[in-house]
Amino acid sequence: MTETPQRCGLIAIVGKPNVGKSTLLNALVGQKISITSRKAQTTRHRITGIRTAGATQFVFVDTPGFQTRHGTALNRALNKAVTGAVSGVDLVLLVVEAGHFTPADAKVLELLQPGIPVILVANKLDTVKDRVALAPWVKDAASKHEFAEIVPMSAKNRKDIERLFGICEKYLPEQPWFYGEDELTDRSERFLAGETVREKLFRLTGDELPYTSTVVVDKFEEEPSPKFGRLVRIAATIVVERDGHKAMVIGEKGERLKRIGTETRQELEKLMDCKVFIELWVKVRSGWADDEARVRSFGYE
Repeated sequence: MTETPQRCGLIAIVGKPNVGKSTLLNALVGQKISITSRKAQTTRHRITGIRTAGATQFVFVDTPGFQTRHGTALNRALNKAVTGAVSGVDLVLLVVEAGHFTPADAKVLELLQPGIPVILVANKLDTVKDRVALAPWVKDAASKHEFAEIVPMSAKNRKDIERLFGICEKYLPEQPWFYGEDELTDRSERFLAGETVREKLFRLTGDELPYTSTVVVDKFEEEPSPKFGRLVRIAATIVVERDGHKAMVIGEKGERLKRIGTETRQELEKLMDCKVFIELWVKVRSGWADDEARVRSFGYE
């Protein structure tokens, strides 16, 4: 019996803000590694998620939503991350909302390089009430680009996710795996800690807090613990642009900041399988999102 050759390849997940790219990545990897929020432009970094199934290793690259409305230093850095991610990959998943193809979606399409197959993922199929109307939409979408395939699906549907694996597999080259069989991401626990704080921040402040708020991890130390096996101490600073935003994050009698810390700790303990102690501070840095040097100092290239 001949052994099935190993396949491995890079798959970029791209799209405008808020089409469900991070939810899709988490579903594909089988574990939460990218933060999700109703707030557009939640993902700020290129995040690699790894899934090994059978002889094939899928290396997914989740990217920030390509932003066309604002020209701040932060958004320029985010858009640069998108254009960097789509070069040198084996396959691109362009994620749009099923039934919609907006000028912003078309802008993302313009970024894609010729010669790399593109699968149009029509996500959020579960929200489409009139499935019959989807057929002409698919036909119209096919006229916009020579897509390798068009896949209507929902990132929340397990069968749709499995079907997408089967579709992606045939576009990946035969070559050795890039990562170990059990690896899920190339991002450090320190990075995931900062992202988790940021997710809770956005989820618990709703649409009140501008998306320019960010999180800097000041300390990430681990130590052995006779009681817990492993103990991690984290200190992080939430950076906002105005005093009013600081008050909003802290909340009445510090309740909101306390809840952000508690929910972050609970999620990280589950994710990292250890005991976590976390301290959070809030600082005002006016205009940081339009300051190139400060954007870089906060980890955005």
